[in-house]
Amino acid sequence: MPTAHYPHTDRIAVALDCIIFGFEQGELQLLLIRRGLEPERGNWSLMGDFLKKDESLDAAAQRILHQFTGLRNVYLEQLQTFGEVDRDPVERTISVAYSSLINIRQHSEELIEKFDARWFPAGEIPELIFDHNRMVQAARDQLRFRASHRPIGFELLPDKFTMPELQRLYEAIYDTTLDKRNFQRRILAMDIIERLDEKQRGTSKKGAYYYRFNQEKYQETVREGLRLVFKPKAF
Repeated sequence: MPTAHYPHTDRIAVALDCIIFGFEQGELQLLLIRRGLEPERGNWSLMGDFLKKDESLDAAAQRILHQFTGLRNVYLEQLQTFGEVDRDPVERTISVAYSSLINIRQHSEELIEKFDARWFPAGEIPELIFDHNRMVQAARDQLRFRASHRPIGFELLPDKFTMPELQRLYEAIYDTTLDKRNFQRRILAMDIIERLDEKQRGTSKKGAYYYRFNQEKYQETVREGLRLVFKPKAF
């Protein structure tokens, strides 16, 4: 529908879709929802909504994330714009995809139940509506690239964690097995985590020490974006 000021333009809807990753039980997880409207009602979908005329793209993405998880001020990164002419069978819709990393233990269980949402292992997601599977793949590629250029973990892990838990996070992101000694050497050389006196009991006779991120050094390393954790030969 043309507008008064731009009479030669067509009406195009703008949507936002959020790819929300978490990490639990050694696996990268993806939060999905049952779509509540036609078409594709009841099928699995990313969490999204349409852009309102009085909000920016980033503000809309934060609104959607808060609406479905109850979290505010968490990591969000604009991923890619998807604009195939026939991607939405109802009307011409452009979708701006955002990728988010959250701590699964901090999100609202009540909201998860309210919206009929569910966590899936990132490598075992069902067929999604429209082009959402493409969005997920793009988000996983972006996460792998990001992990090779700056530290990952502050958003996905609990406040204290063991070195094996941190290694399993990277192995889940890259879907590969990493050498224990080499991984620990590289992580410790970055000087972004601090060992605590407390140990995790029950996993071995000696127990594994807990670590925590030094937030100031972590953020400094993120800003620099220069220290590689490791660089697998292939994703």
